[in-house]
Amino acid sequence: MIKYISKILILFFLLTNNTIAEENLMILKLKHGDVKIELFSDVAPKHVERIKKLANDGKYDNVVFHRVIDGFMAQTGDVEFGNSSSTNYDLLKVGTGGSDLPYLPSEFSDLPHLRGTLSMARSQDPNSANSQFFICFKEAPFLDRQYTVFGKVIEGMDNVDKIKKGNKDQNGSVENPDKIISFKSL
Repeated sequence: MIKYISKILILFFLLTNNTIAEENLMILKLKHGDVKIELFSDVAPKHVERIKKLANDGKYDNVVFHRVIDGFMAQTGDVEFGNSSSTNYDLLKVGTGGSDLPYLPSEFSDLPHLRGTLSMARSQDPNSANSQFFICFKEAPFLDRQYTVFGKVIEGMDNVDKIKKGNKDQNGSVENPDKIISFKSL
């Protein structure tokens, strides 16, 4: 009887664990292919909740990668000015906007900014993250414990590498930028 109960508990744990894990998986569709992302709800719960809400509401669809620095990162997520199919789209303002939701308090952690890390963009105020985020092309330890890491690319980083790069002399600003086709939970 004890073996039977133990097997049931193990099966329950495995099934529950799998469900929790799937809740934190998202697909970012880019023109070069899909990118599978794992979100860290245990490390940055408020940021993960925000990303999931905006993504599942379609707010990131058609939003451009406005700042892309080769060897560093690709930044996107300005849902106010960066949606290329919106009447508010303004390439000169992209990067200055956010969503209509309030700023998020920082959720800094000891997770490092490695290749494939997703982290929230913000102003000088550590508690000013809103909708913009970036994906690291390579390790960026100077960002550690200063920006909220909320996820990582687990498949498709080669598609992130193909995002159109910006002008290094203009802080990575991109002419005719690539965009997010869609961003949704699995």
